[in-house]
Amino acid sequence: MTNRFVAAERALRTAAPHQLLDAVRGVLTDQYAADSVELFLADYGLTVLQPVSVLPHTLQPVSVPNSPAGRAFGAQEPYVEVLSGDLVRVHLPVTVRGDRLGVLTVTLPGAEHADGCLGELAEIAEVLGHEVVVAERDTDLYLQARRRDRLTLAAEMQWQLLPGRSCTRPEYELGAQLEPAYGIFGDNFDWSATADRLSLYVTNGMGEGIEASLLTNLAINALRNARRAGLSIDDQAALADQAVYAHHRGRCYLSVLMLDFDLATGRVRAVDAGSPQMLRLRRGVVERVPFDAQLPLGMFEETDYVVQELRVEPGDRLIFVSDGVYDVASPGGEAYGDAALARAIQSTRLLPAAEVPRALLRELTGHRGRSAPDDDALVVCLDWRGR
Repeated sequence: MTNRFVAAERALRTAAPHQLLDAVRGVLTDQYAADSVELFLADYGLTVLQPVSVLPHTLQPVSVPNSPAGRAFGAQEPYVEVLSGDLVRVHLPVTVRGDRLGVLTVTLPGAEHADGCLGELAEIAEVLGHEVVVAERDTDLYLQARRRDRLTLAAEMQWQLLPGRSCTRPEYELGAQLEPAYGIFGDNFDWSATADRLSLYVTNGMGEGIEASLLTNLAINALRNARRAGLSIDDQAALADQAVYAHHRGRCYLSVLMLDFDLATGRVRAVDAGSPQMLRLRRGVVERVPFDAQLPLGMFEETDYVVQELRVEPGDRLIFVSDGVYDVASPGGEAYGDAALARAIQSTRLLPAAEVPRALLRELTGHRGRSAPDDDALVVCLDWRGR
C-alpha cells in the first residue's frame, strides 16, 4: 500500500509541468487498477468544473451545484458515485492549504476496492494540487483549463495579482470572490500570514478597464513592498499612498481597508483608507463595524494614516464588501444596503468561509435583477477560530 502511494508521489514530482494528468493517470491505472482518471479545475466564476485536457477538448464542464464532482468540491470530502457494471467513480477534492482548485475523478472496479484505497487516493489528490500550483509557473495549461470564457486583459491582470481564493489555518478560514469573474478591473484582495500574524487587505478600485487594473497593481505591489520590508500597516499605507500619488498626482486614487491580526490574541490593528466595509456576525447578530474614515491612497501628497484597534473573538465571522455590493441598485432603484446584506449573511451562516462569497454574490444577482453587474463586486469572508 505504502509503496504504491510513494510511486504515485514520485511520478507527480518528476513529471513535466504539462504532464501531471498523464503521470497521475498512468500510476493510478497501474497501481490502483483505475479504469479512467480525469482532472477538473474550478472556473473563475466558481460555477463549473472545467476538464483539463489537450485540444480538442473531449469532456464537457461539470456543474458545481448539481453534480457528484461538485458535491466533493463543495463539501471538501471524497464522494463515491456508484455506476453500472460494478464500477464506482470516486471524486476527490484537489485542495492546497484550503485553496480549492478542483476535483480528481477516478473510476475504479468495485466499491470494496475503492473503500480500501480511498485514503491514499485523497492524499494523491492533495499532492497533485501542490504540483499544479508549482507547475503554473512553467505552463499555461491549468490556467487555460479554468476558463469558461475569455478573460479581459484587466481581469487577467487582477487574477494574477491574487494570493488565492481561500485559505485555511488552525486560527482562521478565509474565502473570497470577485464579480464579474471574467471582466473584473479594479477590486482586489490580498493576504499574507506568518507564524503569529495575518495581514488582510481589501481594495475597492477606481475607474474602469486597464487603467483601473494598473492602478490596483501599483497600489498592491507598493503595499507588499512595504509589508515585506517589515513596516507597520500605517507606514505601509503611507508609502503606498506616496507611490500612487507620485504616479497619478491625485487624478486617480484607491480605497483600501487594511487589517493586521495577532493570531494568538485576536487583537486587530486596522487602517481604513476609503470605502470597503466590514460586517461582523457574532453570536447570531450581524452589525457593521465602523472605522474612522481616512483618505484613499494617492488622493493627496504625504497623507498620514492612523491605526485603530479592535478585537475578534473565537466564533466571529467577518464579511468585507466593496461598494459594488452595498451600493448596487435593484431594477426599481433600491440600494442593496446593510439590511439586505445582513439578511444574506444570516442565511449563509452555516456555510464554510470558502463558500460564503459565492453565495452572497448569488444573492446580489437576485437583487440586481440581471446577471451582468455595472460595477466590480468583491466579498471576502473570514471565520475566526483563535488559538
